[in-house]
Amino acid sequence: MGIREEIYYEGGPHVGDLILNLLIGLTVVGIPLTVGAIVRALWLRYRITDRRISVMGGWMGRDRTDVIYSEIVKIVKVPRGLGIWGDMVITLRNGSRLEMRAIPKFREVYDYINEKVTAKNPQYSSVANK
Repeated sequence: MGIREEIYYEGGPHVGDLILNLLIGLTVVGIPLTVGAIVRALWLRYRITDRRISVMGGWMGRDRTDVIYSEIVKIVKVPRGLGIWGDMVITLRNGSRLEMRAIPKFREVYDYINEKVTAKNPQYSSVANK
C-alpha cells in the first residue's frame, strides 16, 4: 500500500482557455492556437497533492511527470484570460523546467505550491518569485 496523499487539485486546464482559443481559431492565424487548446483540453491533466505535482499529458495523455516539492527552486506565474486562469513555470534543482498551462484558480494553486516548497526546501526564497 502506498503513502496516502491529500489531493489539493486534480483536473484539466481551465475551460476558458479552450473557449477563447476556439474563438481565436475563427481566424486563419489562430488555427494552431486552437489545435493546441483542443489537445490540452483532451489529454492534459494536473494533480497537485501535499507531496508532489503530477502532470499527465503528451499524445493521448501517455506522458507523466512527477515533481516533489523539495526539488523546486523557482516558480513563475503568469495570468492569462483576464486573470481568470494562468500559466506556471516550475524550475527544478537540475535546471529543468516544468511548464503548466491554463491552470484554473492559478493564484490559489501558486500559493499552495509556494507554501509546500517553502516547508520542504529551506534554500527556496519566495520573495524573488512573486
